[in-house]
Amino acid sequence: SQLIVFTVSLFTMEVPPFFFAPYKITTAAFGATGVDHTLVQGDVALSKRRNAMKCWSEHCKWGKSYNGLVEVPYTVSEYYYDSEKASIKTAMEMFHRRTCVRFVPRRGQSDYLSIESDLGCWSTIGRDGGQQVVSLSVYGCLDRGTVQHELLHALGFHHEHTRSDRDQYVRINWENIPAVNAFDFHKMDTNNLNTPYDYSSVMHYGRTTFASTLGADTITPIPDSFVPIGQREDMSDIDILRINKLYECSKYRNHQTQNNPLPEMY
Repeated sequence: SQLIVFTVSLFTMEVPPFFFAPYKITTAAFGATGVDHTLVQGDVALSKRRNAMKCWSEHCKWGKSYNGLVEVPYTVSEYYYDSEKASIKTAMEMFHRRTCVRFVPRRGQSDYLSIESDLGCWSTIGRDGGQQVVSLSVYGCLDRGTVQHELLHALGFHHEHTRSDRDQYVRINWENIPAVNAFDFHKMDTNNLNTPYDYSSVMHYGRTTFASTLGADTITPIPDSFVPIGQREDMSDIDILRINKLYECSKYRNHQTQNNPLPEMY
């Protein structure tokens, strides 16, 4: 793995790899949209309306429709090529197949996700109200697991390594973490939904994320230090279980996409 740091100005943003480990860019988050955001934990944009770190309550969940589905309106920037839009759509399929969450094209709804190719990959946590940017840069953010990661933030989920009980499962190697990134590894007051710690969660940091020295572990699983962490292939079964618990949609867990086809993107 390799870490490249570009110091530009204000705060930290994670940008996923092209061929190797995460880039880390220190910058003010002005991108194609021109919107300024404050980021914590690498990819979490702080809400201007509330404390984003407490977003596991009812107040920032997306609401259910009369049919029992959780419809999350979204728009997709015309900056993306059709093939890139298709990649985003593919990443949404697992939500549609195994949960009651449905990402639907916006039709005038006031609260919606605006998927844009800004600088890096980031999202607020939970429903924020109004236009809510989810940044998926065309430069490294469109693989399936990364798209799912940011959409899970938008649904209300934190990084796995910040769970309130994480010290039983991982060791944080503070000596390998730059001071500017220390907050990215702080524990949060999370609602764990009575689910086990998940090393395979798409929300888990990799073991060398934000390391001050190339290849050094910032996170070490315990007691087995060789357990893989930080995958971005697809949501894990426990990721899916948590969606169904938070949104009370367990009966849709095995619902097949062909019975509820994905809406067209435009």
